[in-house]
Amino acid sequence: MKTLSKQISLITLFIALAFTTQSCEQKEKETTKEVEKEVIIEAENPEYFLLRPEVEKAYGYSHAVKIGNSIKVSGAVSMDDEGNPTAIGDLEQQMKNCYADLEKILKHYGCTFNDVVKEDIFTTNMPKMLEVAGYRAEIYKNHFPTGSWLGVKELALPEFMIEIELEVHKSN
Repeated sequence: MKTLSKQISLITLFIALAFTTQSCEQKEKETTKEVEKEVIIEAENPEYFLLRPEVEKAYGYSHAVKIGNSIKVSGAVSMDDEGNPTAIGDLEQQMKNCYADLEKILKHYGCTFNDVVKEDIFTTNMPKMLEVAGYRAEIYKNHFPTGSWLGVKELALPEFMIEIELEVHKSN
């Protein structure tokens, strides 16, 4: 009777091991199937945009670059189409001129200021910037983006008092 009991115990053990091994193999097959379902995303080529081609080529930069749904916009300053500073000495008007240029770039990509996720402002006069910062509420009507305001000693040309750069996420 003891031998029969031992034989039944051994048979039960072998059956349990067989099911466990089969279960592990099944899980491995399921994992393999999951990996096979992964989507491969091809690399996207950057799309460059020049707002003032001659000025940007002379200084060696592109005003904006779009890769996928992300758009990086170089700092906008208050200048005319020949690259000459405008609104000299008037930080508020320089800010408005920057936003006007940034709006042109956003429109090129089919975006608005609602798509801006990061805005960095560089200024040579932070106290004045704080006085006129309320104008931004006219630009960002739904929400303000993240970003930084930095007081700097100087910008590219001595007449520039403010420079604004953006990062944009274009929804599909």
